Amino acid sequence: MTESEKLAARRPALELRRRVVAALRAFLDRQGFLEVQTPVLTPAPAPEPHIDAVPAGSAGFLVTSPELYMKRLLAAGYERIYQLTPVFRAGERGRLHHPEFTLLEWYRLGSDYRALQEDCRGLLVAACDAAGRLQGWSWDGRDLDVEGPWQHLTVREAFGRLAGWEPADPLSQDRFDEDMVAKVEPHLGFPAPCILTDYPASQAALARLSPRDPTVAERFELYWAGVELANGFSELTDPHEQRARFEAVLDARLGAGRLVTPMPDSFLESLTHLKACAGIALGVDRLVMLLAGATSLDQVVAFPPEENA
Repeated sequence: MTESEKLAARRPALELRRRVVAALRAFLDRQGFLEVQTPVLTPAPAPEPHIDAVPAGSAGFLVTSPELYMKRLLAAGYERIYQLTPVFRAGERGRLHHPEFTLLEWYRLGSDYRALQEDCRGLLVAACDAAGRLQGWSWDGRDLDVEGPWQHLTVREAFGRLAGWEPADPLSQDRFDEDMVAKVEPHLGFPAPCILTDYPASQAALARLSPRDPTVAERFELYWAGVELANGFSELTDPHEQRARFEAVLDARLGAGRLVTPMPDSFLESLTHLKACAGIALGVDRLVMLLAGATSLDQVVAFPPEENA
């Protein structure tokens, strides 16, 4: 197939993508969110244990997420903001992973992660309506229904039912990651989406710990059809604790011989002014993939990684 034929074949998915993105924007606009645009180049991305930033020469790095910039806006008094932006992560390539992809991030000042869960319901209903998927439909041979009762599970409940053990700190990171991918995730979100909450404290680098149970963090992930769509949490706003967490991540990365980035000091300074808030990132490409009936991100972007030369 020629390049022109490949591009022409992707047009229906790209047209659906336009409708879905417009619906996401319209929903957030109606809720009083302000759309913002922050830099895609940063001198200091957020240190993450398993996410590698892409170096960009003297400019620093391509952002892995706009999170740090957006929380600096919250610290300046912005109450509800969102952004649709490309982000970049080195070494990510697969059916559900691209080194460049589109995130929708939104933040609420004065809220916690429960408000974000309600946002997710409204956003997915709006996206399904725009895609003509509001009523029951099937994806990859399984029935889906966004308007059915959503499932809510804690990480401990999900692992107990599906993996045969309940994670608690200290835990084996390799075992947790392997069982999450192989035994837990494939069963979440049928037929309606699933909210997976209360991750072990060690699994939440930028989330605050639960005041009712400090062994878990106020973090959740949104799953549908076994696909992780979004990751949200009540934000950690203590600059001293956040710096300590970042230092621990950077030390671990150094010990493992992985890329070590500068400390994001401007962000940490802004935390002294940041009040209680919550934020979330949703993978737009993955959502479009589900709604298009596709099984790979390659089918719903104009130029997959190997074709963007």
